[in-house]
Amino acid sequence: MAPTAPIPLGSGSSSTIERESTAARVLGAGTAGIAELAIFHPVDTIAKRLMSNQGKIASSTRLNEVIFRKHASEPFVRRFFTLFPGLGYAAAYKILQRIYKYGGQPFVRDYLALHHGGSFDRTFGKGNGKAIMHATAGSIIGVGEIVLLPLDVLKIKRQTNPEAFRGRGVLRIVRDEGFALYRGWGWTAARNAPGSFALFGGSAAAKQYLYQLSDYNSATWFQNFVASIAGSSASLIVSAPLDVVKTRIQNQNFEVKESGMRVIGKMARNEGASAFFKGLVPKLLMTGPKLTFSFWLAQTLIPAFNKMM
Repeated sequence: MAPTAPIPLGSGSSSTIERESTAARVLGAGTAGIAELAIFHPVDTIAKRLMSNQGKIASSTRLNEVIFRKHASEPFVRRFFTLFPGLGYAAAYKILQRIYKYGGQPFVRDYLALHHGGSFDRTFGKGNGKAIMHATAGSIIGVGEIVLLPLDVLKIKRQTNPEAFRGRGVLRIVRDEGFALYRGWGWTAARNAPGSFALFGGSAAAKQYLYQLSDYNSATWFQNFVASIAGSSASLIVSAPLDVVKTRIQNQNFEVKESGMRVIGKMARNEGASAFFKGLVPKLLMTGPKLTFSFWLAQTLIPAFNKMM
């Protein structure tokens, strides 16, 4: 199927529908999620194993043993796959999240362009309206991301509070806990709305004002890369306070029912305002590159796949 060119539906730039095919959106976003896992999960595993090593690494042989442990003498392909411990539902969550967010935002964006594009232009001005429409579509899709919350809860508990599992498997936990796995859904939605607004809005703003692009899909890979840096940095900073609250709610033991407002009150009272930005620097240094990479890849691959189909 030949790609469909952008279809202007009105005089304002916000009314232009950038018609990528559904297959291109799913393939581009899914590939970005898989590539993110393939590249950054092994890096994270290596970093943790090096940090956990208490001895001196005096040779490449010893380095190989620290990184690959008992698999150090096996062929490289086998050694490589040992760098994916505990992937499981973390992989399922990440790939589904990327498909949903990066592949879903264009559908919401097209709906807004078709039915409300003129309103965005009249309210915010031509150009401004288009960037804000992209951000609004991102915010809407970000709120809907709570459907994947159980996978996120299990991933966070495994990372920060593994004792909560008490030897139970995932299916047993789902059966035992039920809708308790959606605990913190309101705070997750409250964190995702501004975070996704900033992610897609920051990227759109960079393309609109830095590169003066009227068709965002025409951006080069480098322009997409710069736009992704702008969007991911803005997203992490804007969502940081509520992200801390969400994480503290989700990493509690399953039987703990402490509300978000109580968590906020304790944080403010015992730790001060800076508590709401705890972990921001590591997130910018570690999560920032991952988010930038996957967002850049999705923005580059979706138009590329669309041209091929």
